[in-house]
Amino acid sequence: MPRFQPFTGVRYNAAGGRLDDVLAPPYDVITAADRERLVARSEHNAVRVELPVAEGGRSSYEVAATLWRQWQDEGVLVTDGEPSFYVYRMGYHDEAGRPRQTTGVLGALDLSPLDEGEVLPHEHTTPKARADRLDLLRATRANLSPIWLLSPAEGLSELCEPDTPPDARGTDEDGVHHRLWRITQRAVVNAIAEAVASAPGIIADGHHRYETALAYRDEQRAAGAGPGGHDAVLAWVVEAREDQLTVAPTHRLVAGLPDGFDLVVALASYFDLEETEPAGADFVARLEAAGALGLVTATGTWLLRPTTATEAASQHALDSSRLDVALSSLPPHGLTFQHGVAEAIAEVVAGRAQGAVMLRPATVTQIAEVGRGAARMPAKTTFFTPKPRTGMVFRSVES
Repeated sequence: MPRFQPFTGVRYNAAGGRLDDVLAPPYDVITAADRERLVARSEHNAVRVELPVAEGGRSSYEVAATLWRQWQDEGVLVTDGEPSFYVYRMGYHDEAGRPRQTTGVLGALDLSPLDEGEVLPHEHTTPKARADRLDLLRATRANLSPIWLLSPAEGLSELCEPDTPPDARGTDEDGVHHRLWRITQRAVVNAIAEAVASAPGIIADGHHRYETALAYRDEQRAAGAGPGGHDAVLAWVVEAREDQLTVAPTHRLVAGLPDGFDLVVALASYFDLEETEPAGADFVARLEAAGALGLVTATGTWLLRPTTATEAASQHALDSSRLDVALSSLPPHGLTFQHGVAEAIAEVVAGRAQGAVMLRPATVTQIAEVGRGAARMPAKTTFFTPKPRTGMVFRSVES
């Protein structure tokens, strides 16, 4: 079972614990314009170490390492006095305007190969260069942002209910409230560690970061290093409950099909098609009510209900698996991914995609079931939202 431990956090020494100007989204969702805006908010914004750029003849990784040390030397970042867990809560409103919150605990999760069963993946990953994250870890020797782990341990959420004001807080550009509590009470620390260790965890987000941490651990061992901070990774563990998580779908954009190829006709071999009114902001809700996928092309909008044969050929009872059955029959084409309905439609209208296939989100129950099974979901099936912010707490691996 996964070993989950408190760690000595490195945190911003911010007045009143306000972190609004120094928090950053995860590195892989930050555009160049986003980065400029974040740096303009504060020269100490976490984006400068999480997504560094070359400066003054130094590589981006050298810049990140220098800033990481400099901010600690200057007291911008301070190290807590003893190992702790950190309860981290995000408060937000969902697409229907309902108040929601996601609460979990940040700690150091012992690394183990994904095939050993202590930490489980739930979907395939897309090919992506891991060299960037590995070079950054080598340079800073720090976990700058956490992986996100789902735990089936019942009662973990109740252990993450502090009765004191938060130690740090911040509100991001999307209006999401981020709050952090340091947990040092021995009984609570032990109860959290035991709860997480009671069952295998499922990676919700951060498969590549986990694999990068494994590669770094193996490097350190090969170099003769003994046990140390490199044996674990910073993880935010959240109980796998529907009321704790918001899972959004990731839609598919199809491009590069031969001129004159009729995508609607091709998909009709795998789905029963029903023409419907144009897609709007409520389109995913309409798909859920109709029990269907959606297709938007330059000529119209359709509901797609998988045939019995398509259902039988699908590896999972998921829209992404059903669509994969159909896509495998198409001529060579390009496939990209988009989270927003409006953004996906815009690609079709602009002619950059021949079709946008809209999916319904997977449920937390489905994710947990797949995580415990042998077969992963197709890549980019899930999109957990909102995303935890970089800068709430960092973890050094120099221990």
